[in-house]
Amino acid sequence: MICAILYAENYANEVETMDYQALSELLFPNVTETPEEVEARFPHRNLPEGAVVTRMAPSPTGFVHLGNLVQGMISERMAHQSGGVLFLRVEDTDAKREVPGAVEVLIDTLKHYSILFDEGATHDGDSGLYGPYRQRQRAAIYHVFAKKLVSEGKAYPCFCTEEELTAMREQQEANKENFGYYGKYAIWRDRSIEDIKTQLDAGNPWVLRFRSEGSIENQFKFDDLVKGKLTITENDIDNVLLKSDGIPTYHFAHAVDDQLMRTTHVVRGDEWLPSLPFHIQLFKALGFKLPKYVHIGPLMKMDGTSKRKLSKRKDPELALTYYKAEGFPIRAVQEYLMTVLNSNFEDWRRANPDADVDSFKFSPKKLNPAGSLFDYAKLVDVSKNVISKMTAEEVYDQLLDWAKEFDADFANKLASDKALAISVLAIGRGGKKPRKDLAVWKDAKDYMGFFYDDYLEAPVFDDKFDKATVKTVLGKFLAVYDPSDDSNQWFDKVKAITEEIGFTTDMKAYKADPTAFPGTVADVSTFIRQAVTGKVNSPDLYTVMQILGKERSHARIISVMNSL
Repeated sequence: MICAILYAENYANEVETMDYQALSELLFPNVTETPEEVEARFPHRNLPEGAVVTRMAPSPTGFVHLGNLVQGMISERMAHQSGGVLFLRVEDTDAKREVPGAVEVLIDTLKHYSILFDEGATHDGDSGLYGPYRQRQRAAIYHVFAKKLVSEGKAYPCFCTEEELTAMREQQEANKENFGYYGKYAIWRDRSIEDIKTQLDAGNPWVLRFRSEGSIENQFKFDDLVKGKLTITENDIDNVLLKSDGIPTYHFAHAVDDQLMRTTHVVRGDEWLPSLPFHIQLFKALGFKLPKYVHIGPLMKMDGTSKRKLSKRKDPELALTYYKAEGFPIRAVQEYLMTVLNSNFEDWRRANPDADVDSFKFSPKKLNPAGSLFDYAKLVDVSKNVISKMTAEEVYDQLLDWAKEFDADFANKLASDKALAISVLAIGRGGKKPRKDLAVWKDAKDYMGFFYDDYLEAPVFDDKFDKATVKTVLGKFLAVYDPSDDSNQWFDKVKAITEEIGFTTDMKAYKADPTAFPGTVADVSTFIRQAVTGKVNSPDLYTVMQILGKERSHARIISVMNSL
């Protein structure tokens, strides 16, 4: 290995001028199309001034997470609120990590959250004029531009073995040098065409490397739409463009694809910032216009008193399947994430309480450069508020859809009597201060299940009250209950029973001296509530009994009395 490095140092002084055109023909003999001809197949888009063309470009690894949705929302808003285009490109160059069906899962999951693509990869293939939208189907295109780089002396073949690369890294580590293929370590950078022919004739595998002209001694300025003005060190690494199987690396593929698909903005995680110097370098070498970059920080969460990134291993809420299974409404997730992404959203929402979230003017410049804090408790609050503003019919439709997938028995009960379900869901809905009982559809069964006899639970009364007292209250209530009473008349009867048994209706007096009374009107109401619903807490009891009707209400109370 050391000999090879010394060879590289000395060979540069002896090498004859390389015929790069001949080298490009040697490496890519079957590539006959020119870059200009390829470009002509993908014309500039006819869009309004300022329209954003952006994409989601996932690898098909199978796991769809909250970060995907955040990226999707940012990309979708930037594209569609500017009259632009959002497309889906599948970056499937890493065949080893590919999970069958992952693309379809991603499409369906994002569609569930209203992230709809104007073009790109679909279940059945491609839709749009700028495809193929799967990178493994675009190999011929990449080879055209790879040949161009070789012909201009900007790329070259490297025949280093894994053993040589390992030895190189070990030497760099021993010398406390930067890792990578550069300088004296770039041993195939200036080899003769004869050496290359010898390797090709022997059938030895090769990769295509970029010939970097950068130096880590140099820096330049760059303006990111999230991070602001950055000072960046030049790239000096001769990175791989094509792997030994002819498939491009992400670096090369994304540059070619973003040019040909006429991408104006790239939204991606800030873990790609270390690659930015190379990407800028590569776009320049190819003669492409550099898109604007939107490098977003990771989603964070509090862990004790410190922040950390959301983790697949530790945080189930990172997976988008979690929100669907729990039953968060789509609108709630969108609403909450917008509060996370743009600091001015909550002010806008207060000023526009009933406006559609899509009418909010999103700005990437208002993203937190360091990454946003994910607050599950706040998500729950937002979801409660969103559900409280829905009509009973909207709640029913979304709840039924959720139950069909996650609770078939509950779905059957909801579907068997739609009118009953809607009347229950309408309790406390509307007005200036609607009830906020539901945070997720998963809560609904506990909230309203007692309306269905199969789900009715036996009540457990507070031990501080003897069974005889409870039974007396229930008996007295049955004797006076009249479903034709209005809510005031109904409650007057409850208060009368309270006084008959020596409990108090004066809650202030009870709070002042709880020992002065055996119980209150609230306790009496709870006895009745538990007998009718099996629960200590429920929607308005008067309304509940109106919906159940006299016969079912009576039967439940009598059943409880018989059990005491």
